[in-house]
Amino acid sequence: MTSVIAEGVEIDRVSKHYATLPVLDSVSLRIRAGEFVSVLGASGCGKSTLLRLIAGLDTDYSGEIRVAGERVRDTSLQRGIVFQDHRLFPWLTAAQNVMAALRNAPLSLAGKRRAVAEHIALVGLEGFENAYPHELSGGMAQRVAIARGLVNRPRVLLLDEPFGALDAQTRGRLQNELQRIWQHERITMVLVTHDVDEAIYLGDRVVTMAPRPGRIERIADVNLPRPRERTDPRYVALRDELLAGFGQSPTVQP
Repeated sequence: MTSVIAEGVEIDRVSKHYATLPVLDSVSLRIRAGEFVSVLGASGCGKSTLLRLIAGLDTDYSGEIRVAGERVRDTSLQRGIVFQDHRLFPWLTAAQNVMAALRNAPLSLAGKRRAVAEHIALVGLEGFENAYPHELSGGMAQRVAIARGLVNRPRVLLLDEPFGALDAQTRGRLQNELQRIWQHERITMVLVTHDVDEAIYLGDRVVTMAPRPGRIERIADVNLPRPRERTDPRYVALRDELLAGFGQSPTVQP
C-alpha cells in the first residue's frame, strides 16, 4: 500500500444560514496536514454542518474553505467521509460495499479488488468480506464504513460522530482502531463529536464550538503522548476543564 500525502484544510470566515436561521457565524480554522482535529460541541452548534461544507456536500455558504490551497467547490475522492449511521447497502456484502466507493476511481478491476482487500485488512475484517450488513455487529459495520471512507486513499477523512450509536465497550475499541489507522495512514482527520473524552483521546487539538449560531469558542492543544491514558492527571485536568466549559461537573477522583 503506497503512502498518502495528507493535505491541510483552511476554513476562512465561513457563515451558513438555513433560510433565515444562522447556523455558522464567521468560523475560521487552520488544520495542518496530517493533524487529527476533534470538533467538540453540543447538538445544534453547527459542527456537522461544518463537516458537510468541508466535504463539499453543501456549497451554499459565505466565506471560503480550501484543501491543499484549492477552494472546495464540490465533493472529491480526496475527501472521504464517515457518518454516525454506517449507511451500508444492505444488499451488498462488506467487500462490495467498499468496492462501491471505487466506482469512479481510475483503477483497473484488479487494482480495485486489491484496494478493497487492503482496506478490509486495515480495519481488521479479514474473513468477513462476504458478510452482509445484517450479519455484522454495529461495530463491524462501522469498520466497513471506515474502510469505504479510506479506500480511495483520501488526503482528508471527515468523521461525523462515527461511534455515537455504539455501546461504550465497542466505542472504546473502535477509538483505538481509528487511532491505529490514523497513525498508519498519517492523513488529515477531522472528527465531529459531542463526547469530551473521545475528543481528547483522539485529537491533537480540540476545537470547542458554541451554539446559536455556531462559532469557535476555544482551541485546546492536547499535549499528551500516545497511546493516551485516561487516568493520566493531565488528561483528567483537560477533560475537567472542557467539561466545565459546558457547565458539567468535573471528574470526581477517589
